[in-house]
Amino acid sequence: MATTFTGKDLSELKKLLSDKREALRTFRFQSAGTHARNVREGRSIRKEIAQIMTEIRSQEIASEKKSA
Repeated sequence: MATTFTGKDLSELKKLLSDKREALRTFRFQSAGTHARNVREGRSIRKEIAQIMTEIRSQEIASEKKSA
């Protein structure tokens, strides 16, 4: 599943980031007591969080360049 975050505005990205962080938190607590059922799910959530944070930062840099 290839998702791109380039078309979204800053508020949408921040909302998505908080949702993904919550999903990662629940994933960690669900798998804490048992054997890991799907390790790739946690990895993919962390990867999406990193992609969202990268896009947020690139939009912040672009807006700083416009205002300068």
